[in-house]
Amino acid sequence: MGKRIKNICCIGAGYVGGPTMAVIAHKCPSLNVNVIDISEERIKSWNNKNTDEIPIYEPGLSELIKKCRGKNLFFSNDIKKHIAEADMIFISVNTPTKTKGIGAGKASDLKWVESSARQIAMYANGFTIVVEKSTLPVKTAEVIKSILQAAQQSNKNKKNSATFSVLSNPEFLAEGTAINDLINPDRVLIGGEDEDSIEALSQIYNNWVPKEKILKTNIWSSELAKLTSNAFLAQRISSINSISALCEATGADIREVSRAIGTDSRIGSKFLESGPGFGGSCFKKDILNLVYLSEYFGLPEVASFWNEVVKINTWHQHRIAELITKKLFGTLSSKKIAILGFSFKSNTNDTRESAAIQICKDLMDEGAFLCIHDPKVSKVQIAKDLNCEPINNNVESTAIKDQDYSGIWQSAIDIKMALKNADAAVILTEWEEYSQINWFKFANTMRSPSWVFDSRSIINPKNVVDAGLNFWRVGDGVT
Repeated sequence: MGKRIKNICCIGAGYVGGPTMAVIAHKCPSLNVNVIDISEERIKSWNNKNTDEIPIYEPGLSELIKKCRGKNLFFSNDIKKHIAEADMIFISVNTPTKTKGIGAGKASDLKWVESSARQIAMYANGFTIVVEKSTLPVKTAEVIKSILQAAQQSNKNKKNSATFSVLSNPEFLAEGTAINDLINPDRVLIGGEDEDSIEALSQIYNNWVPKEKILKTNIWSSELAKLTSNAFLAQRISSINSISALCEATGADIREVSRAIGTDSRIGSKFLESGPGFGGSCFKKDILNLVYLSEYFGLPEVASFWNEVVKINTWHQHRIAELITKKLFGTLSSKKIAILGFSFKSNTNDTRESAAIQICKDLMDEGAFLCIHDPKVSKVQIAKDLNCEPINNNVESTAIKDQDYSGIWQSAIDIKMALKNADAAVILTEWEEYSQINWFKFANTMRSPSWVFDSRSIINPKNVVDAGLNFWRVGDGVT
């Protein structure tokens, strides 16, 4: 039997920590779950009385917060107190790609992981199970173990001195479906060496996850499995997007090609939908981490293979921006482009590595005036991602010709504002409301000849063409 767990602490109140702990609290009402973070603003946001205004938008999340918060789920900045009380501590902090130093541009920056390990070493009491939840490079557990073992040695003569066991329990969440992914996972992966600790974590998941879905491995396999899983998914996206360009050149249709190959049971149909390129917090970061590890261990051919997945993704985003420019007579100077969608996918407000960022920057570099709409992404976040403040919403697009509004953007309060006087509309996120746009209604408000560019294949081409608009969609060599 594993150690009986009563108090759980999660370091990091972000996209992984918040939803994961909400589901654990919901499924395990006997557990006391505390989510801690150094950011007072983030914790204050998680404690907002209006659960619709918590920092992360994820379908079903606000309902879980409403049910559990204040009962057995708590958000706090009191790091010392909750680490000291915890029987099990999850590390769910950010692991961004390094921007300088050894491995810059590829290796993960583990400063927050190391900081968390040092906080645990400083404040933990008694036997504590430490669980890696963040996406981490192989052998990161060694870093955590080294810090905790050093603490054990220095504290071994103290009363209530802490001892530790380290496990790897990577998340396999897709933003937009994270709550369902947590409640109905394909698998739960637990890597470690201490059987009792593995069993203790397994017992928590057994409250709602069938035992056959809980996979137990050594800790290094668990860490590498997470990176590899994301790399394989990203590879499929880059592969199908590369074929979409070939479809456009040859007259084929990527949707028909995807359907044909997806019926092959050896391939399967998932992640075969062509789009503007992969985004999110993990795919690019994890592949580059895999590239760095391959180079570090003397496997340049392996590194080169995975690096091409990222290169194709970036090329595809540039390709879309170039295509838009060519369709609009080779220049975008002072032309208004309606950008519909900025998050990297629907049902999330996350913009990290969103394809929209690069595409919008390319269009602005060509002199376009962008009017950007997204139902969940704030104007502040868009400005941060584009590194450019918007112009005043009172500026009418008809005034662009008379003033220098090239290469800037504006936040649209609704679709109507985005499309008014626009030379083109570009769909970059598959929000349902964009698939339901009445193009007959808006065609006369756009500047002729107008274009609709559908990078997500969510629009019926006939509805656009019948409205008198020009139409392009990714991977369609027929239209």
